[in-house]
Amino acid sequence: MYIEKRKSGKNIKYYLVHSFREGRKTHKFRKYLGRDLAREKLDERKRIAEKLILEEIHKYSIIKDPLQFELPEEEINAIKKLESEIPLKVSHLSESDWKLFSEIFTYNTNAIEGSRLDQKEVNEILEEDKWPDKSKEDIAEVYGVDEAIKFIRTTKEHVSIQLIKQIHKIVFKNSKSFAGKLRKKSEEVVVMDNKGNVVHEGAPQQRIIHLLNELINWYKKNKQKYPALVLGAVIHNQFENIHPFRDGNGRVGRILLNNILIKHCLPPINIDFKNRLEYYSSLKTYELNKDLKPTIELFIKEYRDLAKKLGVHK
Repeated sequence: MYIEKRKSGKNIKYYLVHSFREGRKTHKFRKYLGRDLAREKLDERKRIAEKLILEEIHKYSIIKDPLQFELPEEEINAIKKLESEIPLKVSHLSESDWKLFSEIFTYNTNAIEGSRLDQKEVNEILEEDKWPDKSKEDIAEVYGVDEAIKFIRTTKEHVSIQLIKQIHKIVFKNSKSFAGKLRKKSEEVVVMDNKGNVVHEGAPQQRIIHLLNELINWYKKNKQKYPALVLGAVIHNQFENIHPFRDGNGRVGRILLNNILIKHCLPPINIDFKNRLEYYSSLKTYELNKDLKPTIELFIKEYRDLAKKLGVHK
């Protein structure tokens, strides 16, 4: 970081400047400190500006490998063993199993995001086209999620920006004007808890495409190397960190997770509404430490629960 001086008439304006390079692009941060400042005042404002710039740099932290490290062989083998013990096989799911899964998944994934529809109402919408006297947006998103599950069963694509946008468009085409569109300039995301504390900030809007491409390239590089649970967990968790849409990221991320799982011959997964706090905690652990263990433990727990709901015993 360095002090930049600019003449303005008879005055001198001071700025603190820092640059860093990301690929072929250089980002420059500049904080105005004031004009005609005495040394003591300049030093004081410089210290404050340094902290602000460091916070911005943190948001712009370069993601070369979403995991930041390679998983050791023994950990990969342990996860493969967990996969072998999943009490479901995607090839064994009948059409009635898929229908039941979609109803369960649709209810829970929307409930996590605030839908007021209960499981019975979701089932009646999908089975009988019967609408309760509830939010039309919630009802539209029931149809949207169900259609997206059908879509990922037929598409051959694993992960791409176009696929991500298509899933968002399918889910929200009748409820959100920006369905299928990534965040635009100045649209930033800050997620707060009920006490007003910031629990997550999405990536800066101008970095969305770069970070999605980094994630897609990571997947292409590692899709033959890591077990499906690892691939799905990284794609989902990193997607949630990036937060590329104004709204709807949770549902798209969970559908994207299922697309990765079924492309690798694992059954789909449902994150139960009652486990949402454990789910949020696993996302936070990954965001802070790139630790996948809580996510994979939750996945195994959810597979066992789903097997019971589908009437599978092992």
